[in-house]
Amino acid sequence: MKRGTFLKLRQLGLIIIIWMFIGFIIAIYDHLVLHTQVSLGTTANYSFFISVLRNIGAGLIGALLGGSILVFYINEKFRDKPYGYTILIVIICFVLIVGIITLVMGLTIVPYQLKRPLSDPTTRQAVVSFMTDSYPLKNGLVWAFIVALTQFLLQVSSKFGHETFLHILTGKYNTPKAEKRIFMFLDLNASTTIAERLGNERYHSLLKDFFADITNPILENKGNIYQYVGDEVVVAWSYKDGLEKSHCLRCFFDIKMTIEDKKDRYEQLYGLVPTFKAGIHSGNVIAGEIGVVKRDITYSGDVLNTTSRILGKCGEFKEEVIISADLLSLLNSAKEYSSKLLGSIRLRGKEREVAILALLPNSIDSAGS
Repeated sequence: MKRGTFLKLRQLGLIIIIWMFIGFIIAIYDHLVLHTQVSLGTTANYSFFISVLRNIGAGLIGALLGGSILVFYINEKFRDKPYGYTILIVIICFVLIVGIITLVMGLTIVPYQLKRPLSDPTTRQAVVSFMTDSYPLKNGLVWAFIVALTQFLLQVSSKFGHETFLHILTGKYNTPKAEKRIFMFLDLNASTTIAERLGNERYHSLLKDFFADITNPILENKGNIYQYVGDEVVVAWSYKDGLEKSHCLRCFFDIKMTIEDKKDRYEQLYGLVPTFKAGIHSGNVIAGEIGVVKRDITYSGDVLNTTSRILGKCGEFKEEVIISADLLSLLNSAKEYSSKLLGSIRLRGKEREVAILALLPNSIDSAGS
């Protein structure tokens, strides 16, 4: 299963669990309201068990239908649309889903309560009464707020990144933590020349398409997009994910293959195919949450500055991707990639030097020789 699909399924699973729990809470709330002194009490056929079943069932069906539409369709199909437009689509879908849920619940609960088949005229009349009762309308208003809040949280998660948003919610980095991370700084070549050629608007459109196209290769290689800086993207891995199957190396070449597959579209839209370079390095960082009005999780440490300097060496040596020797020594990549020692760079303010190497897939290397 593709990692992008796995992340969407995980989102859907979370929505299902939360919406079913909310359904249970709604049933308890209704029960408490019906047993207050200001209430007229319950009807003769009221059952707390049926109420729980009804609300949890509504949450389950709603999550399976509505959650799937939000995760797999609306937030994909309308990714580039304004939020207001997306909310309008969500409202329309929600109205349809509420109607479907009410019908399904009526067709299942009413025959169960009356102990009569659906073909019985009394049962059919009871289903009509069920559909037109104010209770579904009340629940519809409640679920409208829940759906809107869910869509809002999905949009926020998309803005921050699934991992960053989760860490902010859980407060994992309220206190700074020392971690080992792998970073890849990936930068477009000749960006200034391209910007002058295309103009600001078309250049921005190019960047938007490029960053969108490279997202799946990054996710498939278990990378997390740390930040965009102009025409540069910074990708981060934990040591476990980055070293596993050499994901931190595969990522670059998977991105290259993706752009190659889409070269005709780039030629048609922009008259060029974007090329890029990357520097990859690893080391210790301090990860912590910063900001008051705008909160974010940032990494600090020499590894970031060193990775940036490694990226700068790509232009100097005319290489596509350069990696530090320290990181390459941790990877089991000899069968897939060949390397060429380029020299060393000295860390700013320190005596220690870092050896750097250029990388090339063995298949391409063999073809070239």
